[in-house]
Amino acid sequence: MQKREIVIIGGGLIGLGAGYRWQQRFPDDGVTVVEKEDAVCRHQSGHNSGVLHCGLYYQPGSLKARLAVEGIRQMVAFCQQHDIPHEICGKLVVATTEEEVPRLRSLQQRGAGNGLEGLRWMKPEEFREIEPHAAGVAALHVPQEGIVDYPKVGETLVRLIQANGGRVLTRARALRCRQTPGGRIVETTSGDFQAALVINCAGLHSDRVAEMTGHRRDVRIVPFRGEYYTIKRERRRLVRHLIYPVPDPKFPFLGVHYTRLIHGGIECGPNAVLAMAREGYRKSDIRPGDLWDALSYPGLWRFLARYPKMCFDELLRSFSKRLFCESLRKLVPEIRIEDLEEGGAGVRAQAMTPAGGLLDDFHFVTAPGALHVVNAPSPGATASLAIGAEITAMGSGMLG
Repeated sequence: MQKREIVIIGGGLIGLGAGYRWQQRFPDDGVTVVEKEDAVCRHQSGHNSGVLHCGLYYQPGSLKARLAVEGIRQMVAFCQQHDIPHEICGKLVVATTEEEVPRLRSLQQRGAGNGLEGLRWMKPEEFREIEPHAAGVAALHVPQEGIVDYPKVGETLVRLIQANGGRVLTRARALRCRQTPGGRIVETTSGDFQAALVINCAGLHSDRVAEMTGHRRDVRIVPFRGEYYTIKRERRRLVRHLIYPVPDPKFPFLGVHYTRLIHGGIECGPNAVLAMAREGYRKSDIRPGDLWDALSYPGLWRFLARYPKMCFDELLRSFSKRLFCESLRKLVPEIRIEDLEEGGAGVRAQAMTPAGGLLDDFHFVTAPGALHVVNAPSPGATASLAIGAEITAMGSGMLG
């Protein structure tokens, strides 16, 4: 078989997972991953809370549900094989009011429909054996959830891709993507690369990279920053594993929760506020081009009109430690403001439609010589190896 050159734009977990899976299936092809930063996994892949999601929340039969279930199995096996720190510690989803109990039951049914094993309904006296300081009227124990060192996963994928003859090039920002009779030429700040197929895994910039290939940006990436606090060392005993609220179906985000980190510590959050830059990890980070891109998009204004109270409450919590703490106390009443220290932040690459809806499922778009991962929200990191296999199957079908 004639050697084909595959160029992947974006050195996050999904881009690296796609390169690794492509090499496994087509070892004679050339694989090049180009990343604009000076190292891989500098954005969503390195700024998330490090949770291994097993597929509890997602609509049965959806691409997200299938790849989440496959993805956690593949990721755990990968971590075991390569000695990457991880732990299947389990999670509690807690109903804090009677009103939330039917929604928690629905969540249990959805998880069972996705094939999750060991789901257990718990009364307060039962779930306090796992999380003694949690409060609520009922909880669902999800034993398959866990935590992991995702940056270490990324480092390992780079090493494996290079060992198999591929290239992972940093400081290589994609500038243009020209169509040629034989495929595409990707022009970057580190040179030009001929490709039979270009795979766009650019995350926060995936819509812009797709536009380079002539794809119309009907769906646009709108960045939402998620801010975290951490619990001071002497109060970490209040949380043992993962504690989540019951998501409200009227709102598009999960709500603040507690996460034990793989290298120690407890993280609380995130909220969800519009970021003033696609890589805006601080409130002071403003990029006029990114801000105008969001504010000039009609979908954002329709989203704000659909969820005015949620957006206002999230903004208030961003500037008020007291309000943030009040949200956290619904799950763990003993948490106090003085227990919290400012933590990090991440930015979600959320694909939004012109009607103001958020794309819930993973979303791929094809064009001549190009495959775009336009939307890969949580559980994108967990499912990155499974998404990589899906990309490989789709891409190889395009090449024939």
